[in-house]
Amino acid sequence: MAERDSEIILINISGSDRPGVTAALMGILAEYDVRVLDISQAMVHENLALGILVKLPALSASASVLKDLLFEAHQLDLRVRFQPVSRDEYQHWVVGEHQSRYVLTLLGRRVTAAQIARIAGVTTAHGLNIEDIGRLSARSALHDDDTETRACLELSLRGEPDDADAMKAAFLSISREMDIDISFQEDNFYRRNRRLVVFDMDSTLIREEVIDELALEAGAGDEVAAITEAAMRGDMDFRESLIKRVALLEGLDEAVLQRVADRLTLTEGAERLLKTLRLLGYRTAVISGGFDYFGHHLQSRLGLDTVHANQLEIESGRLTGKLVGDIIDGERKATLLQSLADELGIEQSQVIAVGDGANDLPMLRSAGLGIAFHAKPLVQRNARQAISTIGLDGVLYLMGMNDAESPH
Repeated sequence: MAERDSEIILINISGSDRPGVTAALMGILAEYDVRVLDISQAMVHENLALGILVKLPALSASASVLKDLLFEAHQLDLRVRFQPVSRDEYQHWVVGEHQSRYVLTLLGRRVTAAQIARIAGVTTAHGLNIEDIGRLSARSALHDDDTETRACLELSLRGEPDDADAMKAAFLSISREMDIDISFQEDNFYRRNRRLVVFDMDSTLIREEVIDELALEAGAGDEVAAITEAAMRGDMDFRESLIKRVALLEGLDEAVLQRVADRLTLTEGAERLLKTLRLLGYRTAVISGGFDYFGHHLQSRLGLDTVHANQLEIESGRLTGKLVGDIIDGERKATLLQSLADELGIEQSQVIAVGDGANDLPMLRSAGLGIAFHAKPLVQRNARQAISTIGLDGVLYLMGMNDAESPH
């Protein structure tokens, strides 16, 4: 068949889905030895949307192909539309394949048309084209009173943003106004090949700040809580704040540690996230400015592989108000992340880090995917990604996983 005698046609098919539809339609094309240049199929509420870009045989035979397709579609109660595509249009489309690819993840308790409209407007304004939209979350119930529902859409984008900083600022503004999270990532090899997930502990894997809980037992709750808050906001050096807070625990009975550990509560989604990561073979670690006693407690509870945290000094069954060994602060967290990656023989781009405080920022920046989880505004502004509306298992969506792929 001479190239000039063939034609390119986009076939759009829609209607109620049923088993065998795709097989029947492709069978027609197969009879005429049609070449498929591209194909995409989606289903929304039992309704099929199928697009097939084909190169048809010589004009004398193409009419028969289209006629047979129309007849088969009629038999299946489907609507079909044919759209000719010029060779110049096709070549332009092929060249576009080499443009940069990005993934935008929209997640929250529920998704609305207004949210999608605002996000689509920003991506278009900055030179990006939406090529595909898919749902990663499970199908939503009609009621909207469940505080632990999840909704997530993933948008595939192509192009190059003309001003990445301005685009991020626009997304942050939408997130605050509309109570959603927006993640924007380059769709590259590393995104699909993460190997290690590193967590902060306090206010990340668990809801509490352990040192505040210990301070309550020591009768220094208000004083320690104020220092903790200042440190998490970034108003005070973490190392200095930790030394001050630990000093206020001097004399506390060692038995209190177990009592506090027993009442710690996991963050929403933490158990599901860790279970999924274990099943998929990911390595997991805690790198925390908190205390190793509680890190090891969580390690046995969640199946974590490694724990790095500060060690409280204990003498004669009581806390001395001091720490043993090097303090794990922000810079130390980043160094430990690099060490863990080196031990596994992976790039830092293959590491995911999750944390909430200012002392987590060096670790979040070092990782290929750094996620600020229900973090203070300073941390959200300076982290590349953030989750503030749903639980810790929202990390799975940023990894590109859908609910069907993870345990419930």
